[in-house]
Amino acid sequence: MKRINPQLRPVTVHDEMLAQRCAQGRVVLIDDDSEILQALSALIDMAGYACETYTSGLAYLKVLAYNKPCFPGPCCVVCDVKMPDMDGLELQRHLVQSHETPLLIMSGASGMDEAIIAFRGGVLDFLTKPIDADTLLLAVDKALKLSTERQQQCHHQTQLATRIASLSQRERDIASLVAQGHTNPVIAQKLGIALRTVKLHRQRAMEKLGANNLADLIRTSDAGGL
Repeated sequence: MKRINPQLRPVTVHDEMLAQRCAQGRVVLIDDDSEILQALSALIDMAGYACETYTSGLAYLKVLAYNKPCFPGPCCVVCDVKMPDMDGLELQRHLVQSHETPLLIMSGASGMDEAIIAFRGGVLDFLTKPIDADTLLLAVDKALKLSTERQQQCHHQTQLATRIASLSQRERDIASLVAQGHTNPVIAQKLGIALRTVKLHRQRAMEKLGANNLADLIRTSDAGGL
């Protein structure tokens, strides 16, 4: 599937439809059986999601390596466990190292040992073939909701890091001491500066961090590692 820079507006009807589908969720299907890929992709399309299909884990990893942009939205991977070149469990290990897209493993002949390995490795669900349509869609829905949560957390952390980076060293030091429970007079004494200066830098730090009160500052400090 062609990936499009999310910062660009859709320029065709197809682009607009693809953007809407990606907003609902993008599902990556990986299986060396072309008939299964066709059947599952048709089901995903009918559910209103964007869908990408690959016949091997290596093919998908090559596409990831290009780091091409796509329309924004949650994403999950549904991968068969038994494939040549790279099985689903090996792909799982690669995905854990590179990004946090939820992974669903499917198999028609795997035993409990493989399921345990998959779950311990962080797989969200282990689906047994033949997969019931409702079962697959419920699992995909769960995975996309998790993807949304992770993306929101990542966005929040990025914003937080940007805010913290905007602090001067003095503002950072004072914000950290305030979050540790020190009063303005104590901070002034510790840093050897005037009380008025402490108050000024404290106010500026709270404004930059978007903290309305001490509780907000403490939460921001804990989350951002001040």
